[in-house]
Amino acid sequence: MIEVKNLTKRFGDHLAVDNLSFTVEKGQIYGFLGPNGAGKSTTMNIMTGYLGATSGQVIIDGHDILEEPEEAKACIGFLPELPPLYVDMTVLEYMKFAAELKKLPKEKRWDDIEEAMETAGILDVADRLIKNLSKGYRQRVGLAQALLGMPPIIILDEPTVGLDPKQIIEIRDVIKNLGREHTVILSSHILSEISAVCDHILIISHGKLVASDTAENLANRAKHTNSLELLVKGTPEEVRALVEKDSELEVVELKPGEEEGTAGLLLASKHEEDIRERVFYFFAEHRLPILGMSQDKVSLEELFLELTGEKEGE
Repeated sequence: MIEVKNLTKRFGDHLAVDNLSFTVEKGQIYGFLGPNGAGKSTTMNIMTGYLGATSGQVIIDGHDILEEPEEAKACIGFLPELPPLYVDMTVLEYMKFAAELKKLPKEKRWDDIEEAMETAGILDVADRLIKNLSKGYRQRVGLAQALLGMPPIIILDEPTVGLDPKQIIEIRDVIKNLGREHTVILSSHILSEISAVCDHILIISHGKLVASDTAENLANRAKHTNSLELLVKGTPEEVRALVEKDSELEVVELKPGEEEGTAGLLLASKHEEDIRERVFYFFAEHRLPILGMSQDKVSLEELFLELTGEKEGE
């Protein structure tokens, strides 16, 4: 649905987007993740035609955003970080105004407005002034504007910023439902939000793409994802002596268990592999029962810090 090729954007001496390339496939929810100032909003503004690129190309469903702007923009519904609302209008007045701007066909304009308002959950506030709405409802109005005409691509820049927990959950549910029929790109620096709703994650740092994969696959690339936390019936000395017999295994951490006669250890493979089954049979063969086993998972937060170089000293 979207191809971004060698995209670069400079503001004077500041390089906001640095030779960025990625593709967005149809029918998935993409999370665009990065620290504040990483270049997320700049990239989205270029993708939607709000900003021009210094160099590079953006193709929207086969249309170049610069050469065929009207055709490309017709494929996109965009919710900026600050929704472009006219607060002295009622919700319905604003939606009619936005529909005219989008040049939606007159014969089906009301149906399009009603569908967008129903999807965003704002039919019950249609006659209220926007300035009298809560921030959560204002965000929903901005979302309804993006949904007018039901474009195949929905781009949302920080859609939950400033919302309370209940409003965040509500907006997330709306986004999940949109993902059933639309390609959705969601930008955020809130990792829990990305992991909760997205099928695919793009991580950007200093204007560069540093990762593009599913959350699960990204975690598998990080350190010690091929590690196990074990509780073994045996002394730490017995366990260490046994593990040292296997040249493929490495003891990362070893200590006495809470129960007498047990040892707790963090065990890693020297190769990228799932070692659970092999470790089970290895300890069983040497008659040291495993009382507990869990995979050592790297959190999305740890992965994010590692990939963006945000850890102290990096």
